[in-house]
Amino acid sequence: MATVDHPPAGRQPAAIRSALTVLEQVARAGPGVTARELSAALGMSPATTYRLVNLLVAEEYLVRLPDLRGFALGRKVVELAGAVAHSAVPAGAADAVAELRSRVRLAVHLASLRHGRLRMLDPDPDHPPSADAVLARHLHASALGKLLLAEQPDWLALTPGTPADLRQLTPHTVGRPDALELELDRVRGDQVARQFGELRTDRGCVAVPVRDPDGTLVAGLAVSGNPDRIAALAPAVLRLVERCAHDLARLLHRSPA
Repeated sequence: MATVDHPPAGRQPAAIRSALTVLEQVARAGPGVTARELSAALGMSPATTYRLVNLLVAEEYLVRLPDLRGFALGRKVVELAGAVAHSAVPAGAADAVAELRSRVRLAVHLASLRHGRLRMLDPDPDHPPSADAVLARHLHASALGKLLLAEQPDWLALTPGTPADLRQLTPHTVGRPDALELELDRVRGDQVARQFGELRTDRGCVAVPVRDPDGTLVAGLAVSGNPDRIAALAPAVLRLVERCAHDLARLLHRSPA
């Protein structure tokens, strides 16, 4: 006998809309937003907010940060976003990134860096990166962001507001424009960007550029993990990453991503 689908009854649609609204606000606010801040921003009662947040954490759409001070988008949201982005990545490029993951045993992320914008194309599903909105707002604190900034004649134009907005997200963040300019000079010379605990104290990252045949920056390939492990990254591992980026330049050449 065929089953009959019935629409959600009672207040369920309203609860679903409220849960989605909470997810959207966490994405806008970025990692570390608290339930109290969500309640104030959304005009929800604290009890309703806490109930929705706890439900979303239980279902892995949100995650409670290690210091218990706030929340971030969880594994399932990253998987959904990755599935959409992944469809825009040519199969050969996705295979190359997957192969690199299997060889380096670190988180590997592929991001589009076209048109002055950072957007994840193939985030590591097992080790989700920070949300796109967080990376885009704090380009100075991520290795992929530094790749993008290093290409700009006026990199401050890609940072919000004034140089004072180079926020010290952690004690390791490069927060002074003059110090960041020196670091961007090194990125231009080495064609490798690095960060050690600048965006999050428990994550370091090394990123290399992916370029069109004419030399235009189109993407970045990054490996991330514990800052100490990334700081001690073996030259052989970096060569694997650079070789993969070289292959991706050809595989992504015709992709509009």
